Amino acid sequence: MTTNDHTAQVRARIDEHADELAALGRANEDLGRLDDQAAKVLRDSGVMRLLQPKQHGGREAHPRDFAETVMRIAGLDGATGWVAGIVGVHPWEMAMADERVQEEVWGSDPDTWIASPYAPMGVLTPVEGGYTLKGRWQFSSGTDHCDWIFLGAMVGDADGKPAQPVTQAHVILPRADYTIVADSWDVVGLRGTGSKDIVVEDAYVPAYRTLLYNDVADGTAAKRAGLTETGYHVPFSCVFPLGITSAVIGICEGALAHHAAWQASRTTISGAASKDDPYALYALSEAAADIAASRAALLDNVTGMYDAVARGHVPTFAERAAGRRTQVQAAWRAVRALDEVVARSGGNAMRMDNPIQRFWRDAHTGLAHAIHVPGPTFHAAGLGDLGLEPPAGPLRSMI
Repeated sequence: MTTNDHTAQVRARIDEHADELAALGRANEDLGRLDDQAAKVLRDSGVMRLLQPKQHGGREAHPRDFAETVMRIAGLDGATGWVAGIVGVHPWEMAMADERVQEEVWGSDPDTWIASPYAPMGVLTPVEGGYTLKGRWQFSSGTDHCDWIFLGAMVGDADGKPAQPVTQAHVILPRADYTIVADSWDVVGLRGTGSKDIVVEDAYVPAYRTLLYNDVADGTAAKRAGLTETGYHVPFSCVFPLGITSAVIGICEGALAHHAAWQASRTTISGAASKDDPYALYALSEAAADIAASRAALLDNVTGMYDAVARGHVPTFAERAAGRRTQVQAAWRAVRALDEVVARSGGNAMRMDNPIQRFWRDAHTGLAHAIHVPGPTFHAAGLGDLGLEPPAGPLRSMI
């Protein structure tokens, strides 16, 4: 069976439960996490296995297939799509980890989910055989349904202070080694993602459960792991943001669909039918074109990167920065387009029983993710256009 066949199976299962996932959107929001049934549908669909290595029951799908699947889910419910996009990326990196931890995570259950975040909010203190880890992290999406986690940390010295030069690591922990802070996710959008805080108090981490961030970012980890599938050699700065931006674009597509359905039967306060309003139709068409352009740009970007890697090319910093610029701009373009149609949906679109307002809030919250901050990325990409590279520091971050 080919990767495309596997992806088609996943999408068919999502389509089979499309009405159910859409209907669970309100329940997810009320719970402040994914409803157990929504999580079950995702688990049963196989979406989280798309980027997982085949030796552990995964599909090793093309990252474009993964992105399109996330968009489809997010178009049904933003929180469900967001969790699929973020949790679904983690098996891609786990494929680069030591085989011992892969076996610990997936050996008895290939459907085990892995949470994050990657922000280096903890410190690894060296001890015999590994490290101890301490810290507090925000924004662990889907974490209630995950049994392992990736956490970003700074490698420390013997005193528990960040060592110099600064070295970042991704640390892999089982659920028993961290605490989920129950009431730490009270937000305006993406409420159903349950992106709660994580606390670790002096957990012991064997050295084999760590990956150096630079090794992941520059492709060393994938080569060291002996991975041959092209997708694992696409830059981290392309694959990691992919699930997040795919979710945002999918949310905008979902909102657009709800707006169109709403406008088809809506009558304004003046008594005129919205379907007869040329200005409303113009706004709808313009937004549809911009959201479609965002989809196309994101998918073309990851496909181009994949194809270049398949030819044996190692993407340069300037190419990675340009790719990140495309990804960031795709998210902003889609959300700006969404704003144009929501502003023309009328006051009743803001009622809590109308899904338009939830998609709108979810999209803006997704745009606020650090991966969508345009300034440093656009600056770095602009220097690349001039044939220059930025110095070490913030302008190279997440590229």
